[in-house]
Amino acid sequence: MATSSTRRNINNGTLSAWTAQQNELFEKAIAKFDKDTPERWQNVAIAVGGGKTAEDVKRHYGILVEDLKRIESGHVPLPTYTTIPGLDEQQRYGGSLMMRYSS
Repeated sequence: MATSSTRRNINNGTLSAWTAQQNELFEKAIAKFDKDTPERWQNVAIAVGGGKTAEDVKRHYGILVEDLKRIESGHVPLPTYTTIPGLDEQQRYGGSLMMRYSS
């Protein structure tokens, strides 16, 4: 079940909440409607639904791009994970490694 507070964007004095489901639909839509697609942002907004406009999804994309730039430039620290002695890789990651890489 998606939550309504997974990501909030504040621009131009408006607050726009994005659910986990909307983010998933957004990611699929930007993969489907590439930069050469006519009316790309309108198509993405329709795919996301929930009243999102072309401007909402375009803004959300810009925020995603900026986040990626910060991560790739090293400005966002990577999380530190602890290991538990005695667990093999399959137990640590839950499930078959083959399934994880084949999907």
